[in-house]
Amino acid sequence: MRPLFRKSGWIYLPVSFTGWIITIFYAGISLATLVWIDNIYNSLFHSLVRFFPYFIGYTVIWFWIAVNTSSRNKE
Repeated sequence: MRPLFRKSGWIYLPVSFTGWIITIFYAGISLATLVWIDNIYNSLFHSLVRFFPYFIGYTVIWFWIAVNTSSRNKE
């Protein structure tokens, strides 16, 4: 299977079309969640505090996909 991500320092960069689709979906769902939460609360602080758990969850899922589909040397 062709790798979807490549490790570059501390981050993973998409190197295939599928990797870019996953990354764009991650960014889109994060932004949509922030807009949804921001419409409920009037305070920026409360919006960011409510958004943080969702963002961490989305990031963990994206990172897990990136690590498991990267081009690192598997032993």
